[in-house]
Amino acid sequence: MSTAAVRAFHQRSIEDREAFWLEQASLIDWQTPPTRALDDSRLPFARWYPEGRTNLCHNAVDRHLATRGDQAALAYVSTETGREFTWTYRELHAEVQRCAGVLQDLGVRTGDRVILYLPMIAEALVAMLACARIGAIHSVVFGGFASASLATRIDDARPTVLVTADAGMRGGRMIPYKPLVDAALAAAAHPPAKVLVIDRGLDADSSRVAGRDVDYAEAMASVGQREVPVVWLPGDAPSYILYTSGTTGRPKGVQRDTAGYAVALAASMKYIYGGQPGEAMFTTSDIGWVVGHSYIVYAPLIHGMTTVVYEGLPIRPDAGILWRLVERFKVTVMFSSPTAIRVLKKQDPAWLSRYDTSSLRGLYLAGEPLDEPTARWISDSLQVPVTDNYWQTETGWPILSAMPGVADTPRKFGSPSFPVYGFDVQLLDPDGHPVPVGQKGVVAIRPPLPPGCLSTVWGDDARFVSTYFSSFSGQQVYSSFDWGVADEDGYYFILGRTDDVINTAGHRLGTREIEEAVSGHPAIAEVAVVGVQDAVKGQVPVAFAVLRDAAGAATPAAAEALEREVFLAVDQALGAIGRPARVHFVTVLPKTRSGKLLRRSIQALAEGRDPGDMTTLEDPAALEQIRLALLDR
Repeated sequence: MSTAAVRAFHQRSIEDREAFWLEQASLIDWQTPPTRALDDSRLPFARWYPEGRTNLCHNAVDRHLATRGDQAALAYVSTETGREFTWTYRELHAEVQRCAGVLQDLGVRTGDRVILYLPMIAEALVAMLACARIGAIHSVVFGGFASASLATRIDDARPTVLVTADAGMRGGRMIPYKPLVDAALAAAAHPPAKVLVIDRGLDADSSRVAGRDVDYAEAMASVGQREVPVVWLPGDAPSYILYTSGTTGRPKGVQRDTAGYAVALAASMKYIYGGQPGEAMFTTSDIGWVVGHSYIVYAPLIHGMTTVVYEGLPIRPDAGILWRLVERFKVTVMFSSPTAIRVLKKQDPAWLSRYDTSSLRGLYLAGEPLDEPTARWISDSLQVPVTDNYWQTETGWPILSAMPGVADTPRKFGSPSFPVYGFDVQLLDPDGHPVPVGQKGVVAIRPPLPPGCLSTVWGDDARFVSTYFSSFSGQQVYSSFDWGVADEDGYYFILGRTDDVINTAGHRLGTREIEEAVSGHPAIAEVAVVGVQDAVKGQVPVAFAVLRDAAGAATPAAAEALEREVFLAVDQALGAIGRPARVHFVTVLPKTRSGKLLRRSIQALAEGRDPGDMTTLEDPAALEQIRLALLDR
């Protein structure tokens, strides 16, 4: 019955888009309410609420002042520096107005771009909201990117101002930001005239360029309590640019609109995440990634919640820190990643029972496919529903998810459940034909893309069409570049990227399928599977696994015995065709500082190729472990 309700809700959102999305528009404030929801006269470009006028900052901050001005809006905790504080909505409003005044004094006007190259500090959220307040377009560049990557984004966005900090902190180690900014500006063809620098007192050697660099604290003090009114924008006006990670050559800037994004996020809090105004939401991401934009900054604030902002690792100072924050702030909605949960899975399980997590009503995970063993482990440990989300930087919010705000459907471990309202999801074969139930196909979306999705690629409409809507001959359909399969109950399962499919001896195997089978062995905590070139079979899968107890492969004989056990587990789950050619045991897998697994770099090493740019690598020793594992065995 509940499944039927979700399907009916979804069907109405597709068949009567206009009425459905005009109803959702009532979830936010408008200066000029929209009279229509969608202009689809030039697909695949969809203009949502083009005749309405609104502002993201107003909806995230100002509209709450009358009813919850003294409620906590932002709770900040840094286990790296020990800095902790809470701002009410009224205090956040004052900070954002001051920052908006600073940006205006530095020459930023409506439509100008501002690049933010910042660690996880509260000032990053303030700067984002300040840009939105005055109609400037912010572009947050993840602080892990090297200066060359930052320079290419500067040249693509051509910002008026760049906001940075002297340094960040990661695992107790100081990471200088300002030298990277200086190098990027020296390399860029279109550097901004001004750089606003937040001095955290971490890098004593951080230098300043006279006439260009402006101290944030001094500038904020000089503005004082100036009132900066919001700039009301057309619904389809750009709000921000977010460059997709891992791009090569000229970066690809996902451009987001204003009204569609605000409405989509407000609706998602109602139908997907279930948080209530006045409660706390804790999202363990980074403002450099789309999850941070949507569910650290905008969605919880638009919904009148307290957003918990955390700078630190999930296991430092200990593996209980996340649960300690849940207890402290009485978090009801938590959003994290499968990677973070797998890291915690390797720790002492007693940490999960040391803190009162009874306030938590749901844990949401996204960013990569959620394997069944990890989902089952954290669900059993927390005794709360665990919801897998599937979405992308391009969409800004979930494509596939359970929707407890519509109806509380049963969860299937390993599945992100159903297509979300507004997304006309199809599973297509490479020729664009729908695939039968139980067969894998490319996850595709028939336009128009719903509110909140990218409106185009910044500065390049042709690239928007050629990249996302040209995969299927004769059809203008959005390709996610991910394989998926749906079962007879309508639940979807994501099998991995279309370019991560291994074609071995004529059989197509998703790396995700093999990883799930390998991780089903009780000794395995985490695994990455890559396809490696083979003269006979074309490609063979090779696994790199992290053990719960490294002693399990301490000797060559123990490693070989464990490898045979893993082979048997895969044989039982997938059949012999899915068996990895080798299983290499390592203590850590190479990941970016945001937690993304560097599968392509692992594959390159396994094939004797250059692993590429490693500037965002969390632990440089991880790649060396891969090299040694390949040599040893």
